[in-house]
This record gives sequence, structure tokens and C-alpha cells, in this order.
Amino acid sequence: MNLFDWIVLLTTLAAIVGYGTWKTRKQQDLNSYLRGGQDANWATVGLSVMATQASAITFLSTPGQAFESGMGFLQFYLGLPIALVILSVTVIPIFYKLNIYTAYEYLETRFDLKSRLLTAFLFLVQRGLAAGITIYAPAIVLSVVLGWDLNTMIIGIGLLVIVYTVSGGTKAVSLTQKWQMAVIMGGMFFAFYTLLQYLAPHVSFTEALDIAAIHGKMQIINFDFDVNTRYTIWSGLTGGLFLALSYFGTDQSQVQRYISGSDLKQSRMGLMFNAVLKIPMQFFILLTGILVFVFYQYDNRPVHFNPIVTETIVNSDRAEEGEELIAEFNQIQETKHELMTSKNLNDAQKLQLSAMEDAQVEISHVYGNLAVEINPEVETKDADYVFLRFILDYLPHGAIGLLLAVIFSAAMSSTAGELNALASTTMNDFVKRLRADQTERDGDVGLSKWLTVGWGIMAISFALYAKLVDNLIEFVNILGSVFYGTILGIFVAAFYIKAIRKNGIFIAALISQTGVMVLKFTTDIGYLWFNFIGCISVILLGWVFTQMTD
Repeated sequence: MNLFDWIVLLTTLAAIVGYGTWKTRKQQDLNSYLRGGQDANWATVGLSVMATQASAITFLSTPGQAFESGMGFLQFYLGLPIALVILSVTVIPIFYKLNIYTAYEYLETRFDLKSRLLTAFLFLVQRGLAAGITIYAPAIVLSVVLGWDLNTMIIGIGLLVIVYTVSGGTKAVSLTQKWQMAVIMGGMFFAFYTLLQYLAPHVSFTEALDIAAIHGKMQIINFDFDVNTRYTIWSGLTGGLFLALSYFGTDQSQVQRYISGSDLKQSRMGLMFNAVLKIPMQFFILLTGILVFVFYQYDNRPVHFNPIVTETIVNSDRAEEGEELIAEFNQIQETKHELMTSKNLNDAQKLQLSAMEDAQVEISHVYGNLAVEINPEVETKDADYVFLRFILDYLPHGAIGLLLAVIFSAAMSSTAGELNALASTTMNDFVKRLRADQTERDGDVGLSKWLTVGWGIMAISFALYAKLVDNLIEFVNILGSVFYGTILGIFVAAFYIKAIRKNGIFIAALISQTGVMVLKFTTDIGYLWFNFIGCISVILLGWVFTQMTD
């Protein structure tokens, strides 16, 4: 990075934070602070919903996911449009009729206080952990690649988010997320355009896709019925549907975004905006990762994208072993370059290319294992570093600053939405509900701000002690799937199944959540199925226990 990159990065972030803080500086009541005054139009609602979901993890990990495993991850989102249509028709009208602050208020009306508090508690646990990950994810990758101190990065990102979230509440989050999404998509389109320019001397866009297909990267739909296969059309249309229903229908970080709409129509249109555009957006981000993969078929590809792995080996007494692996890796790359000069590859040559790619991947694994033998603390899963490494190595100055602003903006937008929702849920479902006088007090806005600060500090603290997992975007979705099924089951019973009553649902939720946790740690079931399993078990057990207790 040079001075120009720093200017672009800091100016972009300062403008976004300053705009949100200034526009919302005079909010004095809970309705304005926690629900944004309910005056947002459909575009603000739609972009805010999208930005809350699209964290920095999306833009760091998704291209790397495609680079490593291809386009199959897109199946994760297949159930999302269906879920948003269902919610728009059946759930949002109920929320507007009840004039709620949080989704969990309705559960007390339908069941009882303990069901409301249990569901709100499950949300706080899941979303509190996720908030730490959404800070930690960009911080660790940026610190490794840029050489910045990790703890300083985590604290810096966290404090920046706390400042404008505390100052303006829901409205500040929604207003800033519009501009953050503009920065995010502008940066991604520029990266995509740059990749096309780099590839142009070698192949056309369609030829690049053909090369990706040779390596099995272009298979989008998998019809395999194996529940242990993580991404299939069946897991996407069932588990993905249930996850989207739970996330958008019961997660306060999303509910709070669309109940800020000026009326029912604006909220519905905001969700339909996401139903139409979410899958194309994810397709585009994955396709960017595919082009990065093709680019490295022609350019010099590093043996490992995480520079810490290379530094660990180079600075050890086993550096010579590492050099031998790099030489072997580079020799395969040279042979690959020679073969890629042919425009019309025959079947034998395609198989040869695929075999050479497999050989390089295997060498990368051996290289990573060598680093672990030297230092067991080294993270060798490098998919999260692929896209950022390309940005820093190949994009022009100024664009580097913009793409880093994309990553920071995505981290800020999603984390701000999470902190705002955590504070809102704590304030309304616990503090106000459990005190003797449930009416609004003069100090409630100030208390809500302190709760936001508290959750922000907790998220930063969790991020400081977190450990990097295999793939960040998968980890966040796994974390959600463990809890969302139970939460969704409670809401489905509340909305649609009148035969299930308060005592049955509470016991069923406790047993179902315990069962999902056991399955997570004792089986290899694809995590998307946990949403389906948790939801169905709550409904079935809820009906059984209702018959037994009533």
C-alpha cells in the first residue's frame, strides 16, 4: 500500500461513519433509536438487509471458496427467495400489526414469558458469538497480509463500529449501509473488470470458464442425496430454506432492518429486493473467485496464499525442505503454462491439466503440514487469503485502498447491525420486560447505548481470543445452523400451528437444541440439515408434549 491507497481507504471510511453519525445525532426516544423512526423506504430497507448479511467474511472467503471448491456453494442460497416470499406474505404483517420492537415479543403473546426469554437468549448467544467472528475475520486476514498487529486491528474495527452504532442506533446503521453496499459492489466490479483485463491476452471470458470447467469448478448443481455432502440442491432447498426462514424471520439483526420500513409495503419490497438480487450477487462473487483461479493458471501462483506459512518455513532450520517443495510446485506450473498455450485442448491434455492441478494442491498441503510441524499454531487453510492476496499483488494503487475499504465496510455494516440487534433484544426482552415498571423511561435511550457499547466490547473480547477456522464464511453459517433450527421451530409453531401450546413448546425447544448440539459434535451430517432437523423436532416434540401436559 502507498499513500494514495491510505487516502482512499481512510477517506471512504471517514465519509461513511461521519455521514451516519451526523444524520442521526438528535434521536431522543427508543422508537427512533431502536426502530429508526420507521420511516425507511424500500431501497434503504433492501440494502440494509443485504449489507447486514453480507459481512466482510462474504467478500474475503467466498472468492476463496470458489477458488478451492468451485461454484457449488451457490446451492446454499437456493432456498432464500422462497423463504423471503413466505415471510413477506405471512410474518411481516403480524410484526406490523403488533408494532413490535423485537421478534421475540410476539412469543410471549402466543405462548408465555419463558418461551420468549429462551428464544431471545438463544439469539443472543448465537449472534453474540457471530459478532465476534465478523470482527475477527477481516482483522486476522488483513493483519497477516498487511503485516499489521492483529489485536490492534480487532480493537480498531470494533471501536469504529461502536462509535456510529451508539451515536445513531438503527437509523445510523441503515443509512450507512446504503453507502457501504455502494462501495462494496463498486469495488467488486472493479476487481472483476481487472481480472478480465489480465486474462484477455490469454483467453476470452467463455474460454476462461471452459478452463475452470476442466478442473470441475463450474458445477453449480449437485443432485447427490448423501446427507453428508455439504452442498447439494436438496440441502439448499430444504436446509437453506429453513436457515433463511430463521435468519430473516426470527433473527433480530434482520427483523430490525425491515420493521424500520415506513409501512408494510416498503418492508415487503425491501425483502423482495433481496429475493431477486441475493443469488445473482453471490453468483457474481463466486464467479470472481473462479476468474482468480483461472488467472493463477497463467500467472505465477504462490505455493501458499497465507504469507505466514511461507515465513514460518523460510525462517526455520527446515527451509531447504520448503525450497524443494516450491521448486517442484513451480516446475508443475511451468509445464502447465506450456500446455495452456494450446487453444484447443484434447481430452488427454485436459486430464493432464487436471492431474497437474491436483498435484499442486497436494504439494500445497504438504507445504502447509511442514509449517505446522515447525509451529503447530500456524493456520494452513489459505482459502480466506486468496482474494486479498490477488488484490494486494495485482490491483493498481488506489484500487487497493478501495478494495480494503470494501472489506472494512462489509465488516462494519454487518457488525453494526448485529450490535444494534443485540442491544435492542437485551433492552426490550430482558431489561424492560423484567423490571416492575415496563413503561419507557427517560434514561432508556442512554441505557440502550451503553448496552450497545457492552455488546461491542464483548464482541471485541471474543474476537481477541478466537481461533481461525477452516473457512470463515462456512463457520458463521455452521454457527447459525446449530441455533436457528430450534428458534425457527418455535416461531413456526407460534405462527402456524395453534395446537401447540406453551408448556409443550418450551420443553421441546430445550430437547431439540440439546439434540442438535449432540449431532453437531458426534456426526458428519452437513450443517444445513441442522436447520431442518431442529425445526421439525421442535414442532413434533412440541405437539407431543402439548398433548401430555395439557
